[in-house]
Amino acid sequence: MKLREKLNSGKFIITSEIGPPKGTEIKEVLEDAELIKGRVDAVNVTDLQSSVMRLGSLAVCRLLKERGIEPVYQLTCRDRNRLALQSDLLSAYVLGIENTLLLTGDYTTLGDHPQAKPVFDLGSIQLIRTAKTLMGGKDIAGNDLKGRPDFCIGAVVNPGADPIEPEIMKMEKKIEAGAEFFQTQAVYDVEQFKKFSSLTKHLNTVIQVGIVLLKSAGMAKYMNKNVSGVFVPDNLIKEMEGAESKSEKSIEIAARLIKELKPLCRGVHIMPIGWDKKVPQVLDAAEL
Repeated sequence: MKLREKLNSGKFIITSEIGPPKGTEIKEVLEDAELIKGRVDAVNVTDLQSSVMRLGSLAVCRLLKERGIEPVYQLTCRDRNRLALQSDLLSAYVLGIENTLLLTGDYTTLGDHPQAKPVFDLGSIQLIRTAKTLMGGKDIAGNDLKGRPDFCIGAVVNPGADPIEPEIMKMEKKIEAGAEFFQTQAVYDVEQFKKFSSLTKHLNTVIQVGIVLLKSAGMAKYMNKNVSGVFVPDNLIKEMEGAESKSEKSIEIAARLIKELKPLCRGVHIMPIGWDKKVPQVLDAAEL
């Protein structure tokens, strides 16, 4: 069953993600993906995450597809103009990649090539509309295509944005443009997500809660200070500070959050950020 069919079936959707390597050594990444094969509905492949130069998402998605793993092709507006974005979407479909997560992308100054010139020819809503236009058999200049793609289009949302109203308005525009599912920014505050869930219950879409594995109390404090819309409550920071095994406590916290958030959403998206081998343990602890 393809991802779109699962989304439409009412199933609780479970996805994770992998980051391509900085280089050509692909063996470990593929081994990590194999660990969750059959346990998740799809695996996202990040697109130069945090603006760090890496192997491309498209190539890794194809390698996952060859191994029977359903990929989600992440594509950002940061590095490509509208010509390249449309071309890469068509290329993905020809390579058998149907699931996309379309994002604006982190600014280049955050990465390892801060002197790189950003593009941002289109925004995330425009990119979603572009993918939908290609599905209709035309490019965004109105020219006919010889063969049309059929994408399952995903988007992102930040439940912790303050104020939240503009974020929900943006969600509505993304749905209107063609988004079929959403993956959220990291969520650690259950009460905060309850409010977001209540405010978005009128939307006909699938929302997957983003779970980022905490590696340390320092990481939690850094996110609270520097990552917009992410709030790690003090009790979780204290738990990490007092833990003998940071990794075991991280898995425990992630599983607990998933169990508490599961009644409020249609799925979960686990972002291990380098701890890919721990995802099966999270799934076990969360009884997924």
